[in-house]
Amino acid sequence: MSESLEGVGRLACFELWGGNSKAVQAVELPGLLGWIWCAPFGHGDSGGDVHYLSVCSKGQVSRIALADVAGHGEPASSVAQSLRRVLQHHTDNWDQSALMRELNEAFKQDAKGVQFATAVVLGFYLGTGELLFTNAGHLPLLWHHAGSGVWDWLEDHTPYAKDAAALPLGLITGTTYAQTIVDFSPGDTLLLYTDGITESRNEVGAELGHEGLLGLVRSLTAGPLEGPVAFGHALVARLKEFQGSGPQRDDETLILLQRQPGIGQLRASQGGGRRNTGPARRKPR
Repeated sequence: MSESLEGVGRLACFELWGGNSKAVQAVELPGLLGWIWCAPFGHGDSGGDVHYLSVCSKGQVSRIALADVAGHGEPASSVAQSLRRVLQHHTDNWDQSALMRELNEAFKQDAKGVQFATAVVLGFYLGTGELLFTNAGHLPLLWHHAGSGVWDWLEDHTPYAKDAAALPLGLITGTTYAQTIVDFSPGDTLLLYTDGITESRNEVGAELGHEGLLGLVRSLTAGPLEGPVAFGHALVARLKEFQGSGPQRDDETLILLQRQPGIGQLRASQGGGRRNTGPARRKPR
């Protein structure tokens, strides 16, 4: 499960990193090791896929956000700035309900020339190893459970799967976004992605699709997943193999997050826990 951390960016307390620019970067957050691959459409320097990672002022809560904006260029950049501002304002908050409401309103006010954006926002609490996720019309997340060694859809492991995905950002003022908590154990890995991945096509025009992506990640894993960096590079190589000489049709982004062993396990065993979770829904064991 462990990987060399040489060349990995480390987020400090109250730091926020990301944007809508081209990126290939490993990032270490408290209790997590992440890997981001963002390839804007047309080999440009920036696109409509926006990602941010942040750490709260005390290093206990990390947040990861991925948005797919219906647009490119200046409109997408304005969305990136709005997302950054709202995430910075809520860096210290574990509960995501107010954050999502503010994101929705900020999108309607600031996203000039953009109709909507899908987004998924995650919060990870180091003290308990719990993962809080909110889906605003975005694609389902893939989860590699270390205990079983199998990739599957995260939403299939929650009792609220039908409620997991709400409306995209920017459609209706006052939209309420559900949030769900799952236990994210050491070695567990999540894959976030945009529709540029699942809607990519091979040389004969066949679309990869959701099940095709699931097949790709399963074909790369037999048992424990060594680490998100090596796996991410292997997944991109397999994706390019599928696409062949076919043209890139959209922005493409992959984010891998793996839970690392450490202080969170100790605090959980000693009875430590999070506070002020709000209306989050918890997955029973």
